[in-house]
Amino acid sequence: MGGNISYKDSGVDIDKGNRFIDVIKPLVKTTFRKEVMGTLGGFGGLFHLDKVKYRDPILVASTDGVGTKLNVARMMKRYNTIGIDLVAMSVNDIVVQGAEPLFFLDYIASGSIDVETGRQLIEGVVKGCKDAGCALLGGETAEMPGFYGEGDYELVGFCVGIVEADKLIDGSRVGIGDRIIGLASSGIHSNGMSLARKVFFDRCGLQANDPVEGLLLPVGEELLTPTRIYVRSILNLNKNFNVKGIVHITGGGFYDNIPRVLPERCSAVIQRGSWPELPIFQAIRKQGQIEDAEMFRVFNMGIGMMIIVDNETVPDIIERLGALGEKAYLIGSIEKRQKDSPAVIIS
Repeated sequence: MGGNISYKDSGVDIDKGNRFIDVIKPLVKTTFRKEVMGTLGGFGGLFHLDKVKYRDPILVASTDGVGTKLNVARMMKRYNTIGIDLVAMSVNDIVVQGAEPLFFLDYIASGSIDVETGRQLIEGVVKGCKDAGCALLGGETAEMPGFYGEGDYELVGFCVGIVEADKLIDGSRVGIGDRIIGLASSGIHSNGMSLARKVFFDRCGLQANDPVEGLLLPVGEELLTPTRIYVRSILNLNKNFNVKGIVHITGGGFYDNIPRVLPERCSAVIQRGSWPELPIFQAIRKQGQIEDAEMFRVFNMGIGMMIIVDNETVPDIIERLGALGEKAYLIGSIEKRQKDSPAVIIS
């Protein structure tokens, strides 16, 4: 029958999990806002809303992961930036509605957590939270032996933000004649990674540290470039300008994301060539022999966020965004949608 067995014998090391919490506590505390109550390690995170600061608040929530970008991190054996992507995917989603991110929670699962790898993952999450101005309020680390293979990780995040009801941005005020300003992406971000991996690693047979024609960095480094976080710039913009709609270009690219903020009577007409297409997308298109329509349906093509505004405010908004460190381009306009015409036209 054998002797007594323990939880550790089954693959779950409680003591190692506790050591991991001790390692990350100082990192997590650096993200705390004044509204955070208590300390890390409770059953739930506490966040005390300022009842004086808000008149008619709406909570906005989002959850997401980083998809197969984790595979690239594993190939590169570098995990200290993937947490930035995790935060970015959620905070960028809620700022499109004008919401300020308040707090973030993460979930890390693996067959057996490696303390150093876990520390690097949290290091990225902490940096992302600081960039977005939100607190890392808590999280969960799960060891699931037999479910995840050696070296496999799952990374998921959840964010809650807040916006005054009369400041909510939902696209309902978008009208014909409005203009579309695009904010440059840092690269592929966290979408379309499965297609990019198929092109470079399967079709081309490359390794993560191999060079690619037209790219300054090895292919793995290029793909691992962290997602840009637009929160502070957009919140700043919202203070002084009438922003009618915001689009986060994630999975689904231009064709699936832009219609989410368009009234039925409107089409978004995007002018190709009005912004520089990043070399990573040129390389993917060339090496994978991918059609343009597929590229714009899958990738951000160098534009990570779009804002829809009145025509007359475009110069001032582009100037403001430049002062905030964003590369901004006038990339299109809102036109009357003709019968049977698509919601998004790329010309």
